[in-house]
Amino acid sequence: MVTLVIVPGWRDSGPGHWQTLWAEQIPGAVRVHQDDWITPVRTAWVASIGQTILDAPGPVVIAAHSLGCIATTHLPPEVVAKIQGALLVAPADPERRGILADFAPVPYQRLPYRSVLVASSNDPFCPVRTAGAYARAWGSEFVRLQDAGHINVEAGFGPWPLGLALLQSLLGEPFQAPSTPEALSI
Repeated sequence: MVTLVIVPGWRDSGPGHWQTLWAEQIPGAVRVHQDDWITPVRTAWVASIGQTILDAPGPVVIAAHSLGCIATTHLPPEVVAKIQGALLVAPADPERRGILADFAPVPYQRLPYRSVLVASSNDPFCPVRTAGAYARAWGSEFVRLQDAGHINVEAGFGPWPLGLALLQSLLGEPFQAPSTPEALSI
């Protein structure tokens, strides 16, 4: 049994965000909680993510967004050992945003698990070239979306069926996808 661990980014993922919907609708999904979503500190964020993963039964697949992607790449080896795969969506570029500077430099080592990185051609928080460099360095499959913004609610992404399909490819076993009509549209 694989556990889905949802790792939100800076400022959390609010109502209607695909991460929030997945946490509510996918049986057994676990969402990471941070003590401070506004002023992120790398050691605290990585510790919270790590503890959530270690507490999960069996292997995990991560669905991370924005700064959650970068924090995931900072996890220590004993935590990484439980990760079967990761969907890394709209990674942040902490080297361009002062509030996120504690997460720089971004690790540029190959991830020891399968990963899919999804980025947008017009993400205001990370140039697509930078996201592509992350994907190459991390050994991630790279999915480039055209004009999808930060792949969040503000960019029109709620349930996000493509994301669910990419997640399913990482889980390696069936899971009960949301069956509501809203889940069928972006």
